[in-house]
Amino acid sequence: MWAAAEAARRDRPLHIVYGADTDGRTLYLSAEIIERVRANGRELLDETAKAVTDQYPGLRVSTEFSRADAVSTLHRAGALHGTIVVGNRGLGGFDSLMLGSVGLDVAAAAMTPVVIVRGLDGAEETGTVLAAIRDEHDLLYARYAACEAVLRKGSLRLLHVWNILQFVGLVVSMLDDVDEIAGRHAEALRAVTDAVRDEFPDLEVRADAEKSISVAGVLVEASRHADLLVMGGRRVPGALGITRSLGTSTHSVLHQAHCPVLLIPRTGSDFGSRP
Repeated sequence: MWAAAEAARRDRPLHIVYGADTDGRTLYLSAEIIERVRANGRELLDETAKAVTDQYPGLRVSTEFSRADAVSTLHRAGALHGTIVVGNRGLGGFDSLMLGSVGLDVAAAAMTPVVIVRGLDGAEETGTVLAAIRDEHDLLYARYAACEAVLRKGSLRLLHVWNILQFVGLVVSMLDDVDEIAGRHAEALRAVTDAVRDEFPDLEVRADAEKSISVAGVLVEASRHADLLVMGGRRVPGALGITRSLGTSTHSVLHQAHCPVLLIPRTGSDFGSRP
């Protein structure tokens, strides 16, 4: 329903996908069970599409049933239709703070924007879009967040968090150039902020730089006061493991944010920024 509201806001169609994952189970599941899974999946698609059209009667809605697994189905559909929207709960549902494996796998390998929908229970709209800014390479994601704020007729908060421990380990008191490092971080944020304000002169833009030993902790807390958190992916070429491929801060935020998270993946050679 969150995706439906966003599609209606943009006057764009909504494509609802179900990945049954039956093709990979034919060797150890009976034909009867597989057929039951497929029937239940198609029934769920029909019920979901009806619920959406009842609430958004003018919205163009299509459905897709796939016998492939959910992750590959969503990646393929995302390449055709655009942004992928997934929920935050896995099949186990043992921990409300955790993101399910499908959501993690989709986010880790996606080549299109992915939204992890979180924090909607009883939440009131704040009118603020939050963008996590690391350095000048994140101007693209700041622009993306600005467009989201304009769509919502709200404001934009650019938040830059830097962790001094990444430079000096635990010997903070022995560092002589803390002010110089802080100045470089402030300058990077200022460059992105100025560019966004020039491009979106009518948008209210607030920029904050914070120092913390936990980048993810600051972003998670800030997400309490936002309708959407926009982040750029930090995938490392050839990396092994979901945590490594997403980056530890992004991984933690996806698990714990208090609002939906829009993750814009880096592709091609655009992986990086300063360490």
